Amino acid sequence: MHSRRFLWKTLVLTILVLGLWATVASAQGPEGDRAQVVRVYFEDRAQLNALAARLDVWEVNNEEGYFIARVSPQALKALKAQGLRVEIERRLTEKLYLSLQYSPQQTSGIPGYPCYRTVEETYNDLSALAANHPDLATWTDVGDSWEKVNSGGTDGYDLFALTLTNQNTPGPKPKFFMIAAIHAREYTTAELATRFAEKLVNDYGSDPDITWLLENYEFHLIPQANPDGRKHAEAGEMWRKNTDNDDGCNFNNVDWGYYPGVDLNRNSSFKWNQGGSSNDACDETYHGPSAASEPEVQAIEDYARSIFPDQRGPNDDDPAPADAEGVFITLHSYSELVLYPWGWTNTQDAPNKAQLATLGRKFGYFNQYEVCSDCLYNASGVTDDFTYGELGVASYTFELGTEFFQACDVFENDIIPKNMPALIYAFKAARRPYMDPSGPEALNVAVSAASVNAGDVVTLTATLDDTRYFSGGHGDEPTQAIQAARYTIDTPSWKGGVTHPMNAADSAFDATVEDAIVTLDTTGMSNGQHMLFVEGQDADGNWGAPTAVFLNVNAPCTAAQSPADMAESILNASDMHLAWNHDPANSFYEVWRSDSPYFQAGDAGSELLKTLQAVDGVFDYTDPNAVGDPNVQHYYLLRSANACGDYASTVPRSGEFDFTLVPGS
Repeated sequence: MHSRRFLWKTLVLTILVLGLWATVASAQGPEGDRAQVVRVYFEDRAQLNALAARLDVWEVNNEEGYFIARVSPQALKALKAQGLRVEIERRLTEKLYLSLQYSPQQTSGIPGYPCYRTVEETYNDLSALAANHPDLATWTDVGDSWEKVNSGGTDGYDLFALTLTNQNTPGPKPKFFMIAAIHAREYTTAELATRFAEKLVNDYGSDPDITWLLENYEFHLIPQANPDGRKHAEAGEMWRKNTDNDDGCNFNNVDWGYYPGVDLNRNSSFKWNQGGSSNDACDETYHGPSAASEPEVQAIEDYARSIFPDQRGPNDDDPAPADAEGVFITLHSYSELVLYPWGWTNTQDAPNKAQLATLGRKFGYFNQYEVCSDCLYNASGVTDDFTYGELGVASYTFELGTEFFQACDVFENDIIPKNMPALIYAFKAARRPYMDPSGPEALNVAVSAASVNAGDVVTLTATLDDTRYFSGGHGDEPTQAIQAARYTIDTPSWKGGVTHPMNAADSAFDATVEDAIVTLDTTGMSNGQHMLFVEGQDADGNWGAPTAVFLNVNAPCTAAQSPADMAESILNASDMHLAWNHDPANSFYEVWRSDSPYFQAGDAGSELLKTLQAVDGVFDYTDPNAVGDPNVQHYYLLRSANACGDYASTVPRSGEFDFTLVPGS
């Protein structure tokens, strides 16, 4: 009986919505009538889903059971005729018809909104950013807009991707991928993305967290995902879709939300046309003639596949592994929400829902947005369902602010300060997005003196906090007591940095927020700037993402000494173990390997296996699985350097201690 009622209700809703739009499609023109922004009350999620598949829904209030939408005169009459409670939002309706005008003295940006760059200005500034910082940034043409494809290149735009990472540090590296302005009218999105990229480049070298992120991770950005549509929005039109006009829409009234174009956030190839989108080519939520039919979507999907491996199985209930890498965020507006998969259904959870919620609640702590997977309406063919569903990447939609054409003072004073820290955390989480957010954050990381002489003792302090989550009423995140804290010098723990324990400031780690402290003897540290990475662990064994601080050491540059008393041994029948005695004149050691005898460090075919800092107190190295193949010989070279990076003077083999091993000996 229940299933029959559900099927009958679904059929009635389908007829209701189809009938509603039959009246719009039959209209001949505006005839002096204007669209209205209305508040529509709904009975349940099924009714909301049915109406949102065709209406231009702007926001949803689930607690009070209504949504805000822009509707044509005919649609308004149909909604009322069907007995739905509908109220006119007069302030929002009046704003629909305000024309954009340049502010006094405004010389750039969108008219009346000088804080938002145009497509051309965004492209010019990010292109210049890459040209001026070639070691950190690349600006790459990754595809074409619909107009460029269909005009033979005379109109339309290229789609560009900005990549930020230190080009001189080796990979592979975890990746954070972000896109913006896939819906053209959402002004805040492209500008926030652009400013985030600029912040990363401008603060590299002065902000320790941004510095280690760009040295060890990669940031990828498509700042204008829908440039054709964006140009209409820059002229003041409430334009959402791209400008594809050959799919059968013969009506063109943007004010009504009934005009040609494809909703690029309903056109992705994963779960395309599975509900929550429209078959009508004039509708705001038109999903296109086929999956990934639009060149903009093809460019985004191809780019995502090029930087992320496929980390998830083919079935809907196949989870990504706990150690999957990568974070994806698509910036939208508005509603002050953080959304995560699934979007295409509200009856089946994403298999990584718990982990997605945890990272989402970290974002929510910073921007104080609601965090949920099911607090809007169903929408299939959306971008974050694609990046998670096909590739297993932890994927999110940020719905920024409270308006499409958001006032600049709100953008500058609310959206930026709330969301910049959330984006920094997203970047931090890119290596282990399904693990690290469960661990505590390291806050207030500091040293007692920012610059010291070698041999001085400094105090390193931090606060470990396992409580920084917010969902806005969509579940509470479990928290645990702090169990441990640690730090590494110059090399993060996951890259083999030697870890050193920190102590609880109150003598015991037993609370969800703890201060940690340790004294660090800088004897043997090299001259120059060092980075200290601090991590915390909770009682469930979860290590959080690190936070770093700079420490400058002024060290005397006495001559480096060649390693003495080198010893070699074979461990476990296959591992080569090297050990040597430390000389206090040395600040670090490098272990090199090659298959060629008498090689020099840096020669073709040589490999730097490990750099060991003297301050870590480790003066040995094990090369796993190096022994046992009679067809391969490994030759090793160990060299030492002083605090200024000068290598040991020439003794046998250019001042470097050299030895060889015949496998199996």
